[in-house]
Amino acid sequence: MQIAFLTAPEGVEQVELTEPWQALAETGEIPRLVSTRPGHVRAFHHLDRADTFPVDETVGETSADAYQALVLPGGVANPDALRLDEDAVAFVRSFFDAGKPVAAICHAPWILAEAGVLPGRTLTSWPSLRTDLRNAGATWVDERVHVDDTARGTLVTSRKPADLPAFDDAILREFGKVTA
Repeated sequence: MQIAFLTAPEGVEQVELTEPWQALAETGEIPRLVSTRPGHVRAFHHLDRADTFPVDETVGETSADAYQALVLPGGVANPDALRLDEDAVAFVRSFFDAGKPVAAICHAPWILAEAGVLPGRTLTSWPSLRTDLRNAGATWVDERVHVDDTARGTLVTSRKPADLPAFDDAILREFGKVTA
């Protein structure tokens, strides 16, 4: 099963990209890095520059039809940049329109608010997003990981890098329910 990891060209929290990627790859899934520009993305360790990762496709070159699930890593700058890109917002929205599972950690739910997919959903995030997400129609909870599984599809969310073990377990469980 191919799983899209959507990031901006700069600002993704490295551990929120690499740990879920590795967890999925170890189970035989095929993670692919999608960004708004070709080339490489620059990751960060909080505010410090970290590694770069090659982009597999841009949002303009692909669609949700090519993937069975979507992972949205956080980092403050990453989702803030993505929510300003119309193609990225449409790409995210298309996963919800298709009822495909989506996972978002830390600040990543900002793009979910921009995509207009949060009304009636329950989720968690970095605490500073609480008001933004409530204003977007969601119910915010303070949990290590929250799975919102409705007829509109599954949304897995988590608060921060320290919650990655629970986040990874949840995406492996929920994404495993999808048939390729």
